[in-house]
Amino acid sequence: MIVKAATYDAVRERFRWQVPARYNIGVDVCDRHAAAHPDNTALIFVDEGGAVRRYSFADIRRDSNRLANALAAHGVGQGDRIGILLQQSPEAAIAHVAAYKSGLIAVPLFVLFGEEALEYRLGNAGARALVTDAANLPKILAIRDCLPELRVVFVVGGEGEAGTLDFAATVARASDKFAPVNNAADDPAVIIYTSGTTGPPKGALHAHRVLLGHLPGVEFPHNFFPQPGDVFWTPADWAWIGGLFDVLMPAWHHGVPVLAHRFRKFEPDAAFDLMARHGVRNVFLPPTALKLMRQAGAPAGHGVRLRSLGSGGETLGGELLDWGRETFGVTINEFYGQTECNLVVGNAAGVMEIRPGSMGRAVPGHIVGVVDDEGRELPDGETGQIAIRRPDPVMFLGYWQNPKATAEKFAGDWLLTGDMGRRDAEGYFWYVGRADDVITSAGYRIGPAEIEDCLLRHPAVAMAAAIGIPDPVRTESVKAFIVLKPGRTGDAALARAIQEHVKTRLAAHEYPREVEFVDSLPFTATGKIIRRELRAREAAKKR
Repeated sequence: MIVKAATYDAVRERFRWQVPARYNIGVDVCDRHAAAHPDNTALIFVDEGGAVRRYSFADIRRDSNRLANALAAHGVGQGDRIGILLQQSPEAAIAHVAAYKSGLIAVPLFVLFGEEALEYRLGNAGARALVTDAANLPKILAIRDCLPELRVVFVVGGEGEAGTLDFAATVARASDKFAPVNNAADDPAVIIYTSGTTGPPKGALHAHRVLLGHLPGVEFPHNFFPQPGDVFWTPADWAWIGGLFDVLMPAWHHGVPVLAHRFRKFEPDAAFDLMARHGVRNVFLPPTALKLMRQAGAPAGHGVRLRSLGSGGETLGGELLDWGRETFGVTINEFYGQTECNLVVGNAAGVMEIRPGSMGRAVPGHIVGVVDDEGRELPDGETGQIAIRRPDPVMFLGYWQNPKATAEKFAGDWLLTGDMGRRDAEGYFWYVGRADDVITSAGYRIGPAEIEDCLLRHPAVAMAAAIGIPDPVRTESVKAFIVLKPGRTGDAALARAIQEHVKTRLAAHEYPREVEFVDSLPFTATGKIIRRELRAREAAKKR
């Protein structure tokens, strides 16, 4: 949608939204290309052993059609929810395309989630179907009795055990002819769960138009993406909006090949090698990955030839920008958004000045401002909440089955991000901090409430609070303050046990890396934890 021009103002002036009344993501990213260029490469999959498999758009259409037919045969139809618990893989991409073409609502799930995190999300969404793999199946079997609406589970690499279906065998038996649902652009397509400061995670429900809404925010910071020879990769998991709608789906909209490979643990040298071997030209690297690569140092003659490098989730500094130019020969273009309304601010070094520390300017097509709590727009230079004006194609439909939280997200026609910032006279946005207690760690936004609830399930814990503390690599890491039950003594062994309790039940990125045992916690008169006081205590220790 972005039209190339020499300046930011010219790009913004020429921009026009192109959102048809009827639109299906699956048809757009797959069937359209399979009809016009069936043999073009869609996916380059590198498995853990290094073996490479290539999939054409025709391959993705065939297998997504078969999966769509298999789902229909098991009574899963339009409007039903389907969980997708897989790492970057052909089957994950096929499941998404099949879901969208069937009019289902996809629910991407992070493979590092533990049983409690999965049970909540699958139960809250009322998932009728699930696609997972043998490695994650034990977690699902442990909670399946708590998910009465879950009808069918497809297992990649499974043997059809315990009432599940082998993915490959079931798909192979199904017909490869399927008529996609002719849905409206505003019909629901995907629920992505996001953490908040109170209560359990909320499901951000997005319409099919969300992909079209993302396009300017991909094309702009990736230097007028696509260009001939582009190949896209990110280490970010496709369970998150950054991996799924910042990389996979926009690339496929444009018919650009995507490299699929996710490290069990991010390894800088392996990332350099992967990008060089497969000719990656466009990459989304979260700031934590960039920091780890910088710390490790670029291998001599690494051979990476990038055309564009985007990053988002945490503010980049001038030193990291300089390192990016020296290492890759390109400017890292930072961008900004959140699950509910993504990629709305960004940089594009070719058409605008890059100001270190700034998130950039409003991406063409989006109206972004700084407002007070009542939704009154503030003058340039004043600090308030960063907000996006509706209607906007990238904006969510609302929180799944949570109209109260949806209403609280808005002040008039402004969607409130919860991020405090300011805009300067030239339209550059500057991040100041969170307006709430959400923790930003390694690009993930973590809600303290879910961690605290999990901590309270430990038999030794009477009360618990979780906050983010400064971390040189992750931006923040999680720290837990624990009040023990009578008769229990806090020591290193108990701290480790509490950490493992959270890590195995929620996710590895959510467990507290520090545990402090305290006699009491600060509360408001109404019984709410005053987390800002705990943060102030931590800050005082550093002085």
